Amino acid sequence: MRIDNTFGSIDIAVSGMRAQNTQMELISSNIANARTVDNGQGQPYRRLQAVFCTENEDEDGVAGVGIESITQDMSALDRVFDPGNPKADAAGYITMPNVQLPIEMMNLSIATRAYQANAAILRRYQKMVETTLELLR
Repeated sequence: MRIDNTFGSIDIAVSGMRAQNTQMELISSNIANARTVDNGQGQPYRRLQAVFCTENEDEDGVAGVGIESITQDMSALDRVFDPGNPKADAAGYITMPNVQLPIEMMNLSIATRAYQANAAILRRYQKMVETTLELLR
């Protein structure tokens, strides 16, 4: 792979950090709404998820990462027996969001590690530039 653009690796790392930041924001929203039985439209909250995509691919096939879309998870909603709840149906069940906290925490850990890896790339690049400047003095 020939490197014509010295900022290519920086651009890729920054795009990864932006994408993982969006992912962490979505996970935070999911955790915050894990018990929201009414999203304002009479339906329980549905977890949000990011769909990642490649962007700005160059002639060598190197590309950054981006968010193609943010979608709702349409998996089944949980039903909990709570006859005293005002949102309960005739049988005493309420429909809860499809957010599972252990899965959200695992996804948060993965997103955090990916963000940290991209930040480490930027730190290493900064050290390379500093070393190069020191050698040129």
